[in-house]
Amino acid sequence: MNHDLSETEMFLVDFKKQIFPEDVSVMIAPGFTNLHHCFKSLRDHPVEVIAQNMNAADEGAFTGEISAKMLKSVGITTVIIGHSERRELFKESDKDLAEKVSGALKNEMKVIFCVGEKLEERRADKHFDLVKSQITSGLFHLQQSDWDNIVLAYEPVWAIGTGETASPQQAQEMHKFIRETISDKYGSKVADNIRILYGGSVKPDNAQEIFSKKDVDGGLVGGASLKVADFMKIINAASAKDLA
Repeated sequence: MNHDLSETEMFLVDFKKQIFPEDVSVMIAPGFTNLHHCFKSLRDHPVEVIAQNMNAADEGAFTGEISAKMLKSVGITTVIIGHSERRELFKESDKDLAEKVSGALKNEMKVIFCVGEKLEERRADKHFDLVKSQITSGLFHLQQSDWDNIVLAYEPVWAIGTGETASPQQAQEMHKFIRETISDKYGSKVADNIRILYGGSVKPDNAQEIFSKKDVDGGLVGGASLKVADFMKIINAASAKDLA
């Protein structure tokens, strides 16, 4: 929940001047009130505007909520589902998130699905079990073909907004585990093709080392994306790995 319309316009003035590497998919996820403005402003730039959240229902008595149909009507075709803040602050359950994923896919949206453990779960050595449970509950009802429209994001909750960062080795370890979990259910072809992003305090000074790991395919960037210069350093770090 950052940047009102005037702040967003200021961001876009600088952002649109940048040269984006051709080998990296770049997305930004502004608040709902700025989605259409960003979509129109970036229409001729290689940047996709995506949503931070959506409701599972197509329409109805859900005051304050936004549907996939509404998002698509303003040019948005990708949505983040299951972000750690939605899980924690708004008590979105695995069942809720599975329904949102189904609703998005039914409406031909693409999904960035977030998973990740809290500090107490990692300290109790339950982080692998927790992440596997989140993936199983949220995504394993899908058909194999649905995975063409899924991107995963691993968010170690203890490393978001705290200044703490999972080491590159910890990130690789979990990303490899996530890929193996998908392979066990859907086969190696799906697992090898799925993009898995790292989302835990990605910054200009650590991005390249994190992205260098075999199973880390990019970043879900938070605070560092609010400043164009910092965000571009991270984007260019991704390009160094020749990400698609």
